[in-house]
This record gives sequence, structure tokens and C-alpha cells, in this order.
Amino acid sequence: MDSNRPARLSDTEQAGIRLFEETLGYVYSAALRAAAAVGVADHLADGPKTVVELAQATGAHADNLNRVLRALAMRGVFHEDDRGRFELTPEAELLRSDVPGSLRSAVLTFTDKTFWNSHGELAHSVEHGDASFDKVFGTTFFDYFRDVESPETFYSGMQSKSDSENASIVRNLTFPAGATVVDVGGGYGGLLLEALRADDSLYGLLMDLGDHVVSGHRLGELGDDDRWELVTGDFFEECPPADVYLLKHIIHDWNDEQCVRILRNCRRAMRPGGRIVVLDTVIPPRNEPHLGKLFDIMVMSILPGRERTEEEFRTLFAKAELELTRVLDTGFAVSVVEAVAR
Repeated sequence: MDSNRPARLSDTEQAGIRLFEETLGYVYSAALRAAAAVGVADHLADGPKTVVELAQATGAHADNLNRVLRALAMRGVFHEDDRGRFELTPEAELLRSDVPGSLRSAVLTFTDKTFWNSHGELAHSVEHGDASFDKVFGTTFFDYFRDVESPETFYSGMQSKSDSENASIVRNLTFPAGATVVDVGGGYGGLLLEALRADDSLYGLLMDLGDHVVSGHRLGELGDDDRWELVTGDFFEECPPADVYLLKHIIHDWNDEQCVRILRNCRRAMRPGGRIVVLDTVIPPRNEPHLGKLFDIMVMSILPGRERTEEEFRTLFAKAELELTRVLDTGFAVSVVEAVAR
């Protein structure tokens, strides 16, 4: 036997290594947050740099920064060349703050203490059936961001993630010519903006709970203020008349009873021949890998809602007197789920 070669690990030993790698997954997330927080990617836009150069540019501790970057490079976020310099990869490029499709804000939001601490208490949700967020912070998720923190912290991160998906979503949607489209709970209106850009016959309504949200809208980027308006309102109470209702990452926030109430309000206001388009994850069966299964755990820890299977959507729609007509994978974790009145 070659004494310079290690003995083969047993299947159990290899399984133990893999399990421990999974256990340390949160360390990788922490490293990713640290790199985003100090803005490393912005300082690599003009080419590779040494850790000393990056530390000088960011004000970071050189040795500790090196340790973070080499861990991230192990999984393809940044790359260390043969001269010991770090450079951008396609993933690291999206950590820049000044590029189209930047996900830096999303990384910072989804690794913020509001998510991080809640996931640390996930066992509470599993044991008791409610959101661990409420236990950790003493209030609900949405009340926290309305009353405790600036809402911009939440909405900017959500917009960052959402914008990365919107072009693909709109490519998979068709609208009747001249339709009025409502972006229900649409935040800053990134999805509606993409739809209005794609079809100049559409008229858009951006609906959210209050001026503190819609006042930060992006619809002015369209360059035609005659094609949209802002609507403040509570989708649990009523929705404005329209032909198409877009509900992106809305239904997954709430339990079935709450969702039926939202959907019925849309159905009640919907014009003849109209439809409702839910844009959420559709969970695939059994062992099939899907990012939505992780999103479902995240939702479990912070909200009363859940990600749903196709059959669960079908049942939910039926309770709201709607019929599921189409489910389409967009290539992202979010799917197009359409329904019409029964």
C-alpha cells in the first residue's frame, strides 16, 4: 500500500463530512454578507487586486478579508489568480452596487438580523407552528419594518431580488391589448414598469398599503406619466377594477384563509374576461431540488404563509371561486400561476 495515499473513507465517513459541510452553510452566508457589506466587488471593477490593495480601498482588515475571500472563491464567488490577486466572477459581479441586476442589496437584506436571527430559532416554528420572527422580535415581520425600522431597508433589498426576475417573468406573460394591469402590493413597481415597457398599450395601477411605500415608486422611469397611476389601499379590503391582477410574492406571505380573502377581492373587482396572475414558487414533488423549498423555510420562520404546490394553488383558487388555468416555470424560483373566474 502506498503510504503517501490516505486510506479510503467509508460511506458513513463521507456522509458525515457532507453533513458537516451542510451544517456550516451559514458560515458561507456570513462571509458573503461581509464581502457585500465592505463593498469588495466595487473595487474590483477595473481588474484584479491583492488583498492589501482591497483592504486599503475598503478600510478592512487585510488578513481577515483574505480569509473571507478565499472561502467565497472556493464556491465561485470571486477568484484568486496565480499571483494571489482576487478578481470578479459572474456571481461576484452581481455584488457590485453599480451594475444592472445588482444583488448586493438583496444579499444584505436576506442576511440581515431580521432573517438571520429568525432562522436561528426555526425549531420554534417547527414545534409550535407559528413564525419564529414574532418570538425573536416581539412583533410581526411587517409591523417591524413599518414601526421599528425604515421601510427602505426592506423594500430596497426586495426590489434588488425582484428586479433580477422581472424581465423573465414578463417574457412569459401575455396581456390583452389595452388592458389595465394592477400590481397588487407592488412596492416600488419594478414588475409593473417592466410590463409597461414591454407593451405600450397597457395602463398600469401600482397598488400598495400607503404613501410610505408607493412614494418611492420607479414608474417615472417609463417616461410616460399618462400610462400609470398610484393607488393606496389594503388588498384585504378591496382592489381596484382591472383586467389583469399581478400578485408577485404576495400570496406566499399569508395563510390560506387570508389568501382567499385577497383573491376574492381581486375576483370581485375583476372585469369580465379578466385574470389573476400569481407569481410565486411552485414546489415540485418529493426529492426534486428547487430553490423554492429553501424559500419555503424562510417564509415559515418570518410569516404566516408558505410556498405551495400546484395542487395547493388549485385548491386555494377554488375556495376563491377561481380556476387555475396555467402554471409556467420562468427559469427562476418564481413561476407564473394564472387563474380566471369560475
